[in-house]
Amino acid sequence: MIKTEKKTIHDVTKGTIYRHLKDWKIVYTSSEYKKDFDVLLSCNDSLEFVKQIPTNSVSLVVSSPPYNIGKSYEKKIDFEKYLEEQKKVLTECVRILKPNGSLCWEVGNFVDKSEIFPLDIFFYRIFKELGLKLRNRIIWRIGHGLQATKRFSGRYETILWFTKTDDYTFNLDDVRVPQKYPGKRAFRGPNKGKPTCNPLGKNPSDIWDMVIEDWKNEIWEIPNVKHNHIEKTEHPAQYPVELIERLVLALTNKKDIVFDPYVGVGSSILASIIHDRKAIGVDREQKYTDIAFSRIQDALNGELKRRPLGKSIYKPKGTEKVATVPEEWKK
Repeated sequence: MIKTEKKTIHDVTKGTIYRHLKDWKIVYTSSEYKKDFDVLLSCNDSLEFVKQIPTNSVSLVVSSPPYNIGKSYEKKIDFEKYLEEQKKVLTECVRILKPNGSLCWEVGNFVDKSEIFPLDIFFYRIFKELGLKLRNRIIWRIGHGLQATKRFSGRYETILWFTKTDDYTFNLDDVRVPQKYPGKRAFRGPNKGKPTCNPLGKNPSDIWDMVIEDWKNEIWEIPNVKHNHIEKTEHPAQYPVELIERLVLALTNKKDIVFDPYVGVGSSILASIIHDRKAIGVDREQKYTDIAFSRIQDALNGELKRRPLGKSIYKPKGTEKVATVPEEWKK
């Protein structure tokens, strides 16, 4: 298959070699694990596929698993059975994780008869049973969602960041954010009169409010992928590439392998490609892996539509029609 220089060059044993900037990238779409890949995308059962991945080979496992709430891509089952099935997958994820690797699990709530069950509480127990160590419980604040009528509307989800050992990768300088008061100086002591802030920026903390001036107040506020989001596909629970980018930058190094056992439409793979990491993703829904493959091609060809990391969140000026009070309310 021969196209332009920036497109597909040719197929190699069911894989495809792409030219990406100055590099060549090997992309496999396969139900089986392959060696020597840059991207490996599989339409398969997560548990069956992860069993094929070599032990101690992955630097970051990152995903947002099904919440067992009856979305179109999942069948709602007994909650305890759901947790048992998740533990089987997670046991394998821990096995493939390198000693200095990290595991990040992004979850919300399981809902049953209007009662909510915060999934991070239940997953925490599983991760501790598997011997992992919690480094942060990150809050991702979501600006939009369903309007609840019998409780306050949920507007955040959590990311549990665990490590396998105490010796783990953490590239803080790669994810620092602008200082709120960069001109602050010491007013006493041996450094009196000298700047006190780090010139590279500050630590973004564990609650992410991602705005371009300052990811402040320890909140990661990244827009969730709704109808008007530039990255929107048909997936009903798609998370933004931007959310995974910071994790990839902070917790891996270039050429490291990132694995997503519930890859959906490929956001974690895209974040890895953008920052020169290798990626493995698996999902049992063919329609989603097809979309993921198309997005991977766009990313490698420099044509991916995405919201840039750290872009300021849109704030209405107050003059827009949707931001003005309806006349009916004024009566």
